[in-house]
Amino acid sequence: MAHRVVQQRDDGRWPVIGLELVVILGAVIVACGALAHRTRIPQPILLLLSGALLGFAPALREVHLPPELMLLVFLPMLLYWEALTTSLREIRATFRGVVLTSTLLVVLTAAAVAVAGHALGLPWGPAWVLGAALAPTDATAVGVLARDLPRRQVTGLRAESLVNDGTALVVYGVAVGVTVGEETLAPGHVAGLVTVAYVGGVVIGGIVAWVGVILRKHLPTVLLANALMLLIPFVAYLLAELIGASGVLAVVVAGLVVSRLGPRLDTAAGRTQGTGFWTLSTYLVNAMLFVLVGIEAHATYVGLGAADRTTGFVAVGIIYVVLVVVRFAFLVVSAYTIRLVDRRPSQRLRRVSNRARVVSTVAGFRGAVSVAVALSVPMTLGSGAPFPGRDLVVFVTAGVVATTLVVQGLLLGPVVRWAHLPDDGGVVRERHLAETTAAQEALDALPDLASSLGSDPAVVDRVRGEYEQRLDVLRARDDPGEEHDPTLLLDEEYAALRVALLAHKRETVIRLRDENRIDDTVLRQVQARLDVEELRYARNRTGEDE
Repeated sequence: MAHRVVQQRDDGRWPVIGLELVVILGAVIVACGALAHRTRIPQPILLLLSGALLGFAPALREVHLPPELMLLVFLPMLLYWEALTTSLREIRATFRGVVLTSTLLVVLTAAAVAVAGHALGLPWGPAWVLGAALAPTDATAVGVLARDLPRRQVTGLRAESLVNDGTALVVYGVAVGVTVGEETLAPGHVAGLVTVAYVGGVVIGGIVAWVGVILRKHLPTVLLANALMLLIPFVAYLLAELIGASGVLAVVVAGLVVSRLGPRLDTAAGRTQGTGFWTLSTYLVNAMLFVLVGIEAHATYVGLGAADRTTGFVAVGIIYVVLVVVRFAFLVVSAYTIRLVDRRPSQRLRRVSNRARVVSTVAGFRGAVSVAVALSVPMTLGSGAPFPGRDLVVFVTAGVVATTLVVQGLLLGPVVRWAHLPDDGGVVRERHLAETTAAQEALDALPDLASSLGSDPAVVDRVRGEYEQRLDVLRARDDPGEEHDPTLLLDEEYAALRVALLAHKRETVIRLRDENRIDDTVLRQVQARLDVEELRYARNRTGEDE
């Protein structure tokens, strides 16, 4: 990851700088995670500040985040996991708002930042590059910092940040192309680029996910199936970029398709293994990116002259204010415009207060993707001359990202409490519905399943009693709680019957999701518990627990 991976020291030793960086980043991530747990300070803020402090070490200051690594490796991985764990039902419910904020708001924000940057001395081309870098909110930052928000708001923010990267990268490509002399601003040409980016991204993402799902059915082992799933986001991103489409949209669409189809394809072992891998790997990548953003901010500050530093700090403050004002104004104006146009009762049910819009404004974090976009700016123009204002663009981008993470990260909790947002108990209610319905339908199917397996009547009576007891508990309270595990002294007949009932319950829960009676989030929660129970029975049947 470092540009200087191996270099001989004066004392003749050959240090592996890449390995040293891995050790340092790992230690910082663990330390900041523990400190965040104790102090309640959001971990990304601690990681960012730690990165800025690490920048005082000259050797670490030479470590830069290669933009091609971010855009071609980290970004597909992070976006794919965010798409896999996002609620498709909530996206559909807030689709109009997501489209507006991920397209029109991005363009307006980029334009406002470009105007501010030009007023501060940047030529129009680099000013638009700066606008494109800072226009999109960041899915990684939103996912980490906005967890305390109601489900609907978190889903809207995550969906916006998943799609708006694609819009920003189109604006960025046009701005860089025009500046270096490779693109024109003809309306037809720009419209063609946008069409190819969006339509091509959606089509490529859907095709790659569909092919991946088909191939997955024919793989003999869990390891191979999960290896194939790991390839999907990178294949989608690569193919989309090869035809000039949006790799971001391709990855997001692929993730949403796999999220929809996956519950019927995966085994309990496959889901458990895959979830563990993605949870740990994306956590480490997220944390590492925040540290590297802090290092990059320090490095760009050191690289600027005194005059440019003053201009840079002024620009960071002004552009940060521009981002906040434009976002809040857009949320208010677009909402009241929709109210004037759409008078349907269903639209009235989706209305939120201006306090909720303040929360959405504060939750509009920028993140490592913005820094990666800024770092992707070419060093020279087509004529060979230096790209004007490149260092200032990188510094302002890193400074604004740091400001949003620190200021808004610390403000979000108090602002959420001030807003008095309605308590979202939908997850608890829907999980109760899923648990109760699945248990009842499994109990109803018990005679047929027992007959097909040839189960002993005593075993059937025992299982029936356990299910009836569970249903009594579920009906007595709204919170389903955790199911009490039966004794681990299980015989094979009992375990086989319980596994068959679990498969029936799983199909019930998936059907409830397909009928939009429960959310994808609830499906994943219930399915995870069913998987744990199934794996325990499987281990018992093979004697691994004995």
